[in-house]
Amino acid sequence: MDATIVGFLAVDGLTNGAIYALLALATVLLFAVTRVIFIPQGEFVAFAALTLALLQTGQVPGTVWFLLVLAAAVALAELWHGLRQHQAPARLLAAAARTLAWPVAVSLLAIWAAPRGWSTAAQAVLTVALVTAFGPLIYRLAYERLADASVLVLLIVSVGVHFALVGLGLYFFGAEGFRNPSFWDARMNLGGVAISGQALIIVVASIVLIVALWLYFERTLSGKALRATAVNRLGARLMGIPTTSAGRLSFTMAAFIGALSGLLIGPTTTIFYDSGFLIGLKGFVAAVVGGLASYPLALVGALGVGLLESFGAFWASAYKEVIVFSAILPVLLWRSLRDPGDEEH
Repeated sequence: MDATIVGFLAVDGLTNGAIYALLALATVLLFAVTRVIFIPQGEFVAFAALTLALLQTGQVPGTVWFLLVLAAAVALAELWHGLRQHQAPARLLAAAARTLAWPVAVSLLAIWAAPRGWSTAAQAVLTVALVTAFGPLIYRLAYERLADASVLVLLIVSVGVHFALVGLGLYFFGAEGFRNPSFWDARMNLGGVAISGQALIIVVASIVLIVALWLYFERTLSGKALRATAVNRLGARLMGIPTTSAGRLSFTMAAFIGALSGLLIGPTTTIFYDSGFLIGLKGFVAAVVGGLASYPLALVGALGVGLLESFGAFWASAYKEVIVFSAILPVLLWRSLRDPGDEEH
């Protein structure tokens, strides 16, 4: 292995690591605010990549129908719950209308825009709008009424949500895989190592989003409310912070991060309806390095996962996934030895 190969593998690893960093941040955010270990985070990635691919072919993506079905299910579930609580029908209908407003509006826009051949940038924005809408709907349907349940119960629910999303993804998207065109086809040489324009876009977009998230949590009132909810959920509730809204907002942000990650990773690999699981799992490994609590450590873990995957694929391509996921074992062992008495009561 010479310096050129090392440089190529390092660039590839850091590029993938930037994607895993975004997914790790979303995983840490969700666990900190809602205590949900959200296994289906990678499904947002796959849905976004497939949605953009279908829009580029002029077809109405299955995301539209999936989103409408999910929104209708949430509206009906909340309507039924409200009727059982003897709430005013007018209030329930207004709440149902608010639930359906954004999914219906963005879906109608997608149906109208799909055959019109919008630019790639416009299709990317539409894709993010569609996939981001899944976040709060999934939270409201699967997690909101279990907000005070144990972490184990929430994890079991996440497993069920994952299998449901994968199965529905197969139904709405089909088994065919897609690979999106690159957003920037330029190629540059840096110290004898070829760097693609898409790789630069991935790294720059990841850095911009990470900085934006830091500014959001440090400088905005809603960001500080999310931080307060993450530190002490009960204390935040006593101080008047609506923890239900915090959960919805955190899932919205996670879906947005997943959608953006799907757009970034789509040109680098072929994405199928079930590809999100492995991608999201690598982000989860990075989040575990940070103890599902530390954003900086999660970023370091993500870059480490990307490099380990890249060099592992070079030395033993058939076992690269085994190498990556085996890396979590020493981390878990170290954390168990460091905090032997840390458990949820």
